[in-house]
Amino acid sequence: MKALVLAGGSGTRLRPITHTSAKQLVPVANKPVLFYGLEAIRGAGITDVGIIVGETAAEIENAVGDGSQFGITVTYIRQEAPLGLAHAVLIARDFLADEPFVMYLGDNMIIGGISGLVEEFRHTTSDALILLTKVDNPSAFGVAELGADGRIIRLVEKPADPPSDLALVGVYMFGLAIHEAVRSIKPSGRGELEITEAIQWLVDGGYDVAPHLVEGYWKDTGRLDDMLETNRHILESVEPAIHGTVDEHSTIVGRVVIEEGASLVRSTVRGPAIIGRGTRLVDTYVGPFTSIYHSCVVERTEIEYSIVLERATIRGIGRIEDSLIGRDAEVVPSSALPKAHRLMIGDHSRVSVATS
Repeated sequence: MKALVLAGGSGTRLRPITHTSAKQLVPVANKPVLFYGLEAIRGAGITDVGIIVGETAAEIENAVGDGSQFGITVTYIRQEAPLGLAHAVLIARDFLADEPFVMYLGDNMIIGGISGLVEEFRHTTSDALILLTKVDNPSAFGVAELGADGRIIRLVEKPADPPSDLALVGVYMFGLAIHEAVRSIKPSGRGELEITEAIQWLVDGGYDVAPHLVEGYWKDTGRLDDMLETNRHILESVEPAIHGTVDEHSTIVGRVVIEEGASLVRSTVRGPAIIGRGTRLVDTYVGPFTSIYHSCVVERTEIEYSIVLERATIRGIGRIEDSLIGRDAEVVPSSALPKAHRLMIGDHSRVSVATS
C-alpha cells in the first residue's frame, strides 16, 4: 500500500502567514502540521509516499527531504496549479501504479493516527473507505448522506442546505477504481476536479464505498481558530521536560516543555506550553496553550493561547491572546491605546502596538 499526501494548497485562509510559507509547515506544538501526517502514515506501516507539491515545493522539499527522518521514501509530484484533490490523484497515476493507497491532506490532523483505518481497508473488499465526522457547520465541508443501511447515498461539496452533519475528513482509502473515476469526471464550477464527485461516480457506478465514522480528534488546520484549537489539544498531552536554562527568579507551572538552548530570565511559564530551541524569555509571562518556536525573543510581555513562529521578536507588549505571529516578525510598543491585541502577523512583519 502507498500514500499520497497533498501539500500543494495555497492556504488562503491563513494569509498573510501563507503569503511567504507553506500552510502545511506552520507548527503545532512546535512541530509542522505536515510532520504529524507523515508520522501517522509511517505508524500505519506505509513507507512509500508521494507528496503533491505546488508553489511552495522548495520549502516542502527542504523540510521533508527524502523522508528518511520519518522512516519513509518520498517521491515529489508537482501540480502546476491547485486544480482539485481528484486532479492530484490523476497526476499521481504513475507513482500509485496498481496499488491501493491512502490519500492524506497535509494540513489535517487526526490524533491517534490512521493505523486502524489502514488495517480495516486492507482486510475489506471495499473500493473506497471514506472518513466522516460530525461537525457543527457542515456547509463548510464536503458532506455525506447515508441511507438506512448506513451506506453512502451521495456526497455534496459545501452545500447550502446540508443533507446531514457528517463531513468528509481529509483522509481517504482508495482501490484501483478511483483512477477511472477521476478520469471520468469534469471540472466543477470552481474549475477543479472534486474528489467528492469522483467518489460519487463510484457510488453511482455500484462500487462499494464504505463510510468510517471518526470518533477521535480531527481538525482541518486551515484557519486561525482551528490552528489554535489544535495547538491547545496537542499541548494537553505533551510530556514535561526542561532542557534549557531557568534562572532562580523564574517559575514553571504545570505541563511545560523548555527545549534545548532556551532560557528563562525572571519569567513565568504556565502550561501546557512549549518554548522552542534558543528562545529567550525575559520578564515575561507565557500562559497556557502557547507554543513559541525556535530562536524567538519575548521580553516584558504577557502571551497566552497563541502560536509564535521562529525568530519572532516581541518586546514590551502588555498582553497578547488568540494570536498567530509569523517568522521574523517584530512586535514592539507604541505610545497610543488600546491595551488588548488579537494578532495574525505575516512573516518578516514589523508591528507597533499601543501600550498604556
